[in-house]
Amino acid sequence: MHPALWISKTGLDAQQTNVSVISNNLANASTVGYKKSRAVFEDLLYQTINQPGGRSSQNTKMPSGLMIGAGAKVIATQKNHDQGNVQTTDNAFDLMVDGRGFFEILMPDGTTAYTRNGQFGLNDEGTIVTPGAGYPLQPEIQVPEDAQSFTVGEDGEVSVRLPGQTDSQVIGQITITDFVNPSGLEPRGQNLYLETGASGAPQNGIASENGLGAIRQGSLETSNVNVTEELVNLIEAQRVYEMNSKVISTVDQMLTFATQQL
Repeated sequence: MHPALWISKTGLDAQQTNVSVISNNLANASTVGYKKSRAVFEDLLYQTINQPGGRSSQNTKMPSGLMIGAGAKVIATQKNHDQGNVQTTDNAFDLMVDGRGFFEILMPDGTTAYTRNGQFGLNDEGTIVTPGAGYPLQPEIQVPEDAQSFTVGEDGEVSVRLPGQTDSQVIGQITITDFVNPSGLEPRGQNLYLETGASGAPQNGIASENGLGAIRQGSLETSNVNVTEELVNLIEAQRVYEMNSKVISTVDQMLTFATQQL
């Protein structure tokens, strides 16, 4: 079979994956704290017919070789952890990490997950939890039922004012966790990430100290997806897919000519 058919087939497969990555970015354009992904491509093995630098005679070498590639494939999806835009909500339980770092979330199996989504709320016990599944923020903080105000400082200190008191009372401390390589985190859905061997160990600390981001109350970090950029990427992927399809069609016409006309 003509090798161009299989080479073009790898191009079609790679662009299908690329379109899936782009569509996921566009689907999450309004997801708070979402970080866009991009497909990373790599060329496949080469069939070497003439080695570059090989001897063409006793005193001469070939300046270039003859090598035919086997196509392309997607080898990774890479997360871009650039900061998203600020969305002011004036909701006291909406928190945003301005800079590096993640909020810690306790999962039902006892493990720890990490998120940039600061859309928190309270459960029936007054514990600060995630908005979807209700997983508790770590360290766990319980807000008194009769609290009249709820304040989170830039350093993560949480205080409330109770009835009959003029001064606020500190009830907890929200910490921030950073990783050497955030792109190595494993996204698991629900705006959560898990530690992996590529991300490095979690480094927990106080917000706005030692390079960690500050916490902004009443604000949310929007998705860092640029819709216009994704649409351009989608058009490019579509055209590359069409060109690979055109190669298959052209090879088919060549084979048809060879079998019917010769």
